Amino acid sequence: MGQWRQTNPYLPFGYKLMLSFCVLILIPVLLVGYTANSIFVGSIREQTRENIRGTLQQMKDNIGYKMAEAKRVSDMLYFDYTLGDQLRHYQEGWVSYEATTKYLLPKLRSTLETTSGMLWLSVYLHNETLPEVYQNYEGADPLTLKNRLFDLYHIRRITDKAWYREYPQEKYGVTMRWQQVEDDAQYGRISLLRRIVDTRNPLNLEETGFIRISVRLADLFESVDYTKIGQGTTLLVADEERRSVVISTGAEGGGGADVWSGEEAGRLYIREELPGLPWKLTAVIPPDITERDTEKVRTWTILICLGCIAVFLAIGYFISRYFSRRVSKIVKVLDSFQEGEFDRRLHFRGRDEFTQISEALNEMGQHTGNLIQEVYLTRIQKKEAELESLQAQINPHFLYNTLSSISRLAKFGQTDKLQRMVLDLAKFYRLSLNEGRTVIPVADELAQAQAYMNIQQTKYEERLRILFDIEPEILPYTTVKLILQPFIENALEHAWCGDRIHIRIVGRLEQGSVVFKIIDDGIGMDRGLIRQVFDPVQGQHVGYGIRNVDQRIRLHYGKEYGVEIESRPGMGTGVRITVPALSGEAAAQAAAGEAS
Repeated sequence: MGQWRQTNPYLPFGYKLMLSFCVLILIPVLLVGYTANSIFVGSIREQTRENIRGTLQQMKDNIGYKMAEAKRVSDMLYFDYTLGDQLRHYQEGWVSYEATTKYLLPKLRSTLETTSGMLWLSVYLHNETLPEVYQNYEGADPLTLKNRLFDLYHIRRITDKAWYREYPQEKYGVTMRWQQVEDDAQYGRISLLRRIVDTRNPLNLEETGFIRISVRLADLFESVDYTKIGQGTTLLVADEERRSVVISTGAEGGGGADVWSGEEAGRLYIREELPGLPWKLTAVIPPDITERDTEKVRTWTILICLGCIAVFLAIGYFISRYFSRRVSKIVKVLDSFQEGEFDRRLHFRGRDEFTQISEALNEMGQHTGNLIQEVYLTRIQKKEAELESLQAQINPHFLYNTLSSISRLAKFGQTDKLQRMVLDLAKFYRLSLNEGRTVIPVADELAQAQAYMNIQQTKYEERLRILFDIEPEILPYTTVKLILQPFIENALEHAWCGDRIHIRIVGRLEQGSVVFKIIDDGIGMDRGLIRQVFDPVQGQHVGYGIRNVDQRIRLHYGKEYGVEIESRPGMGTGVRITVPALSGEAAAQAAAGEAS
């Protein structure tokens, strides 16, 4: 080895590594620093935006809570069927007086007492036999009286109002509208408008009254406060024409028209819809709020980059020495391999250690690849042989039993049954052969099971009842063939309880798998026998057909699929068969992957 180095001098790997490291260190560090700065600055800006959006969402939620409070009050009237009955009493005199004093007025009073907010409730009734009950506010805003107020009017007071005539068609429990009507805009209010309907005929909801619940905008938008975002910001509740109804600002000059001057001044506009209201909540953010921390990030990025360059240079020096020593040791080990410990097939070329390592590794890789290929082919051949062996063991027993039944039918001259059984047997084996394919469509597997059941129906007649409950969604998929018939045959051989038996075959698509269930009402099995069925040692003479199907499914699709049995003596047995939901092409690919 020393002689080779003397005759072929080269620059040691450690020096190459250190020189490359020194040349290239500045480029990635500067690139990383620039990228990190951009990411951090963008992250800070986005975080600021997200925080503001979160604050706006909290404000929106608070507004929604207050709106929900008004809706809840309206629900207490809208869904009160007793109230509806009272409004349908059209008898004047004592009946009208009693309905008003003993139910209607106490109902309105108790409804308002359930809320802590300031509301003004106005109810307009179609039933004019009920008296109007209202207060004279003498031009003042009722909500300034600090009392929970309600008024009872006849509907004729609003029938000529545009907002009443334009109210949308009723959908039970859904139709309601927030709108500024009458003098709401003058006094800074908004009203929740809703009908009271007669629900006796759900197909034709008849209006019996109208509800107006007025709240102050100052109360509704109490949470809209610029200080929750920061000094210099402005919060607006405005319509599509930018007419503001609520302004909360900490900006110089207030919330005048210049607040909508656009984003050319660097302002950030964040808007939130207010569901149910004709307005939007808008936050106007000055640039200094979103940029206040970016300069600090830039300074720290530069300092960190300079520190990283110094640290990386020091680390590079120690790493180069460390790896140069390790590489020399690896070369010595590879030299020993070349002396005969492994079968050498290639000669080394090159002037440094990495060339020798690559040649040695290529040689070992080729050798390992040959071994893997050999093992892979062996496993595929073994799997195919096992599948063919299991497949070949299924049909002889069934064929023997069916031919015995055909012989008995011929002996007793039952030619019609004999003909049906022969035709069904031919159909069964036509589907079973299936041009030699192991994987068949689910529809063919079900048809094969149906042909088998037809044979058994001919044999057992009224003593056997069969029900197929199959989802059409599973028909396009494929399955290993002959997985249903062995379980049906097993039930007919061992599950009879008396002289009758019922069998149900279910097919479902569950979480990416096709699941079959064969359920009977026979004598059932105990847990010990079920364990024996799946034990290849204890179950050598028990449940061969069940174990055969389970092994074929697991060999073809993997260990997560196969057969499960649930049974209780005297209660019947349920068999669950699970295969993956694969089309024909996907099933072939899955089989190849499992073999590998």
